[in-house]
Formats: sequence, structure tokens, C-alpha cells
Amino acid sequence: MALSPRYALDTTAVLAGGFLVVSAMTFSNATAGWLSFAVSTAVTVVAGAAAVLARSDSRRLGNSALSLIGLWSLVAALVFSGATLHWLVLADALLLALVALADLTAHELSTERVVHELEIRPAGATETTAVLPAAKAA
Repeated sequence: MALSPRYALDTTAVLAGGFLVVSAMTFSNATAGWLSFAVSTAVTVVAGAAAVLARSDSRRLGNSALSLIGLWSLVAALVFSGATLHWLVLADALLLALVALADLTAHELSTERVVHELEIRPAGATETTAVLPAAKAA
């Protein structure tokens, strides 16, 4: 079973947003700003690369949104200071987590998710004479 890159990116973005929410409320403004800069840089680079390599429009849209939020957070961490930086780090972190959760939801609700069904057949059974597990037990 393979892990979907979209799922991995969105889950990582949710965790990064949660980390930044905690760091914004725990650390000093300067420390939270530099942490926001570092995390936002990573999110921007990874989500931007994923957006470029995405095959479908829904993936491209979700990854682009994460990349733009990361880019804004990166710039805000360098431009603002003091209480303004504190609240921007908090708001950007919440927005990052919210958009990642929305993209996760869109990923799970999409029709591209395939549900596999295991069917057990006795040896030598053909398509028309296949026995389902429930019929076999009865």
C-alpha cells in the first residue's frame, strides 16, 4: 500500500500549522517569526514543487494554495515585527492548517479514490460461477 504524496503533503502542512500556532503562543515574537520563516520556506518549496508536478487540476489548486500561503507567511515573517508579527504568525498558521485540512477533505471526497474489493473464488471457478464469501458460509 503506497502513501499518496498529496495526503503526505497535506498532513505535513496541518502539523506545520499546528506547530506554528503553538510556537506563536509560546515563544517570543522574534523566535516565532524565525520559526515561521523556516517552516513557511519549507512549505513553499515543497508545495510549489508538488504543484508544478501535479497531474490533475484539483491537486494543482490545493498545492498552489498551500504554496501561496507559505510564501505570504515567509514574507510577513521578514517584514513585520512586534505584536503585528505575533498575530500574523498565528493567523497564517491557522490558515495553513485550515487550507491543508480542506485539501485533505477534497482528496478523500474525490472520485479518483478507488475502493478495492477482495473476492474469494474456489479453484477453477469462472466469472459466472464465482462464489462470494457470504454465499460460501451459508
